Amino acid sequence: MKAIHEMGVAELGRALGARHVTSVEATKHLLARLAKHPQLGVLLASDAPLALAQARDADARRAAGEAGALLGVPLAHKDIFVTRVLPTTAGSKILAGYLSPFDATVVARLGDAGVVTLGKLNCDEFAMGSSNENSAYGPVHNPWDTTRVPGGSSGGSAAAVAARLMPAATGTDTGGSIRQPASFTGITGIKPTYGVCSRYGMIAFASSLDQAGPLARSAEDCALLLGAMSGFDERDSTSAPRPPQDFHAEMLAARPGAGASQPLTGLRIGLPKEFFPAALAADVNGAVRAALGEFERLGATLVDVSLPRTELSIPVYYIIAPAEASSNLSRFDGVRYGHRAARYTDLEDMYKKSRSEGFGAEAKRRIMIGTYVLSHGYYDAYYLQAQKLRRMIADDFQACFRECDVIAGPVAPTVAWKLGAKSDDPVASYLADIFTLPASLAGLPGMSLPVGFGEASMPVGLQLIGNYFREGTLLHAAHAFQLATDWHARAPAGY
Repeated sequence: MKAIHEMGVAELGRALGARHVTSVEATKHLLARLAKHPQLGVLLASDAPLALAQARDADARRAAGEAGALLGVPLAHKDIFVTRVLPTTAGSKILAGYLSPFDATVVARLGDAGVVTLGKLNCDEFAMGSSNENSAYGPVHNPWDTTRVPGGSSGGSAAAVAARLMPAATGTDTGGSIRQPASFTGITGIKPTYGVCSRYGMIAFASSLDQAGPLARSAEDCALLLGAMSGFDERDSTSAPRPPQDFHAEMLAARPGAGASQPLTGLRIGLPKEFFPAALAADVNGAVRAALGEFERLGATLVDVSLPRTELSIPVYYIIAPAEASSNLSRFDGVRYGHRAARYTDLEDMYKKSRSEGFGAEAKRRIMIGTYVLSHGYYDAYYLQAQKLRRMIADDFQACFRECDVIAGPVAPTVAWKLGAKSDDPVASYLADIFTLPASLAGLPGMSLPVGFGEASMPVGLQLIGNYFREGTLLHAAHAFQLATDWHARAPAGY
């Protein structure tokens, strides 16, 4: 049998079901690995006695005859999901030590499925960033090269999974924050259709864009987790009125006409010319093109399509997201909870000092941008125009889906960059989101799967984008690819 840390979610679940290992054994093993690798900076909070109590409960449930693919599987949550028994900071000083009176819906549903919570994972402050350097508690390091970023904002989740510290973790994706770190660390991650997973208890950055999703070793692991996370939630006004979905069953369902040797026969994969610009790094292009060749060998057909407003997604996103952030973050004022300045003269002075001390540079930057574009005289010129363009970007995707079933391309223009390389130029970091932003603005499902290595032997991810509520199609295509290749099974040296 493999070592516990080498098992993904599905494999560990099967080992637990066969009584080859207990949840207590798995939890102890993974807690020890987390303690062994503090240099990665992934863990913000943990409670070993609590985790072991959950593991004992899971073992008792199995002993009583209960079954479940996730029962007893340990994982951790991005520190953007509120939890009752562990502090939630969203990577910010302004929420230092905050304990929620309730669990986020995603946390509660995974708990109901029997998962064991190992802890809370580092992230960019309020999920704002593409590198996980914006956390108030220090950067996360990429386990493939600790001098490089792991991607953001779910960098702690991605690095923990890539380093085999846990089989999976939760994340959130506003403009690519699951897909990009998954690509940079060589793991699999999926952002479902907006509304598939409840946002209740997920600290808001940009309410019309934020969506929860899993990061794990494989498409099969993601399918199991996403199934448990999904479903309508009456406490979330943006929740899609759909029941929980069995994404694992959808993933395994063969397409009409598909055979064992060519399981993707009939699948049309669209390649937007805008996703393969001249500026795309040669190493990324090479790995992505090789992966597309493998999809062809599996029976898929490649189709040229166009998303003409791809470049506009950056200015559109960086108007809409900061506008929503400026509104959402106004609640953090030092009055009810979180950081409050030690010295102030009156209420206004307390607001100013508490927010100035509590928020980091990137959060302040986005609050100021958002406040500006929502201000009188600029709303129509910026925010309203951005919303109109957002609809056009969504329409471009629908035109593509008349010609193809899935859209594919790179996740990011380059592999992970060095820590600090873009710290002095926020716009350079924003430009790295060019391929992930369009799907986020349209509310479409998208995922990243590892397909090779580029410069300095750093991982490269392939992005797959589907039409609304077609997560099963994405997972099926990714699963077929992963059955035929082993990129997703590669681990960084030393882990």
